[in-house]
Amino acid sequence: MKLRSLLLTALLVPGLLSANSAPTPHPQQHAVASAHHLATEAGLDILAKGGNAFDAAVAVSATLSVVEPISSGLGGGGFFLLHEAKNGRDHFIDARETAPASATPEKYLDAAGALNRDRATNGPWSAGIPGLPAGLVHLAKNYGRLPLSVSLAPAIRIAREGFPVYARLANGYSARREVMERYSGTRGVFLADGTPPVEGELLRQPDLAKTLEQLAAKGHDGFYKGEVAAKLVAGVKAEGGEWQAQELSYYRIRERTPIRFEYDGWQVVTAPPPSSGGIALAQMLQILAPWNLKALTQIQRTHLVTEAMRRAFRDRTFYLGDPDFVQVPQRILASPDYAAGLRASIHPGKATPSDMLSGTQTPLEDEDTTHFSIIDAEGNRVAGTQTVNLLFGSGLIPPGTGVLLNNEMDDFALKSGTPNAFGVMGYDANAPKPGKRMLSSMTPTFMESKDRVAVLGTPGGSRIITMVLLGVLGYADGLDAQSVAALPRYHHQWQPDVLSTERNALPPDVVSALRTMGHAVNTPEDATDGRRSSDTWGNLQTVSWDKSANRLSAGSDPRNPVGLGQVVDAQSKVKP
Repeated sequence: MKLRSLLLTALLVPGLLSANSAPTPHPQQHAVASAHHLATEAGLDILAKGGNAFDAAVAVSATLSVVEPISSGLGGGGFFLLHEAKNGRDHFIDARETAPASATPEKYLDAAGALNRDRATNGPWSAGIPGLPAGLVHLAKNYGRLPLSVSLAPAIRIAREGFPVYARLANGYSARREVMERYSGTRGVFLADGTPPVEGELLRQPDLAKTLEQLAAKGHDGFYKGEVAAKLVAGVKAEGGEWQAQELSYYRIRERTPIRFEYDGWQVVTAPPPSSGGIALAQMLQILAPWNLKALTQIQRTHLVTEAMRRAFRDRTFYLGDPDFVQVPQRILASPDYAAGLRASIHPGKATPSDMLSGTQTPLEDEDTTHFSIIDAEGNRVAGTQTVNLLFGSGLIPPGTGVLLNNEMDDFALKSGTPNAFGVMGYDANAPKPGKRMLSSMTPTFMESKDRVAVLGTPGGSRIITMVLLGVLGYADGLDAQSVAALPRYHHQWQPDVLSTERNALPPDVVSALRTMGHAVNTPEDATDGRRSSDTWGNLQTVSWDKSANRLSAGSDPRNPVGLGQVVDAQSKVKP
């Protein structure tokens, strides 16, 4: 189909940009699910103090920044999908990191012109300008009802007093120790007593507590200007980076219009670019829509879902990037008609080799992460996904800040046609430019049907998108929140042309049949070592609302023993 006719078709698709849903009754309970019980408890504490879901989101996010440095922090970024019950409106807060002006592609090449992996993933050159602190300030100021100082209080207390080190944090530090111990500021936090973190001991972060206090007292300027900003810039420059104070002071969040579409009686609301996840999710679900997946055999269902994954990731590679810098063909890529074209290329009994899908752009004219989900007693919702990218991000903490910087620059296409650390290919649409936001897989998502509401998301690198897809399909199958959080997982991302599976996710006979159909299936015999969240297949956190029974439920991924999903009555008081 020619560009003009395809675009007109997309513009005319009913419901593609439908109005927000009308206000719904109150659930009379609060539900919070996060990757650490201290963060869940912080959110519930703020709700008990009279805050709403958005205040709770600030508390959960900030607390995760303290207790999960392996996954997220003030030195990283995130996406927040919001639903206001009072008016039925959905909002998307883009607090993604941005590229410093110095971070041109040639700075990431070695003498032979190959991508310098160490510079792309470790130290000052791997770090983008952080966005999460600005996101927390924006949430509190524009959607919360409590002062920022109240919502940040649990995180400040935990940073100062400490929390017990858990196995994943200790093991992650061991895996990244060589990089972490390059930098004096990082050694000052994780080697404060002369030894690396050990499971069960308290990890105290007094400098991070002081940074959070500055954020609480001064808002945006408490992080992006003044003492904290000066220490951040000085710390980066001391290690050979070239951040400028102005780049910090100019950082701003973006509010963007969420993606909306229908699937199997559900209205799905999800993340727009620079997330690649929402468009990919729309593509995959609309490819699958005509099939009654519940009636298919596991072999047939897995084959079709895999083929949908393959096609969505091919488009992700070529078209998606920061919409402030590149023209993303969002309406086309997310339209039912475009999905129908992709569906027509799927053979019902044979895998499509990825090399047979076009490897060039067609003329259309875009560990380590953590997620939390919240529904409050008023019906407000938050799906928040935040990250520092890989395990402990860049490994660099500028002295005196306690802020572990991200290594999100690797999410750019630093060398066109070269895969990043997650094996995802990238091209010019996702090339770095000053102030540009790198493409992300983070996919915070809402679902709503006549009888149910669900909030979900997960970490996991490029596997985030497919894990959210499987979660959506689980809810569509009628599963409860905890069952969705525990679903077995599999993933295909176009290149490499491999269907990866979680250990024991598919029975041997299903794997054998898929291989006979032409799928290259990777089935690890043993659990992986957990170096990245994607190696352990995410950490999905979800909450749901049964509107007919007016009851909330929460599901926390059983793969993570320190996570917690909890529901409390609105009148309950949660002790700090």
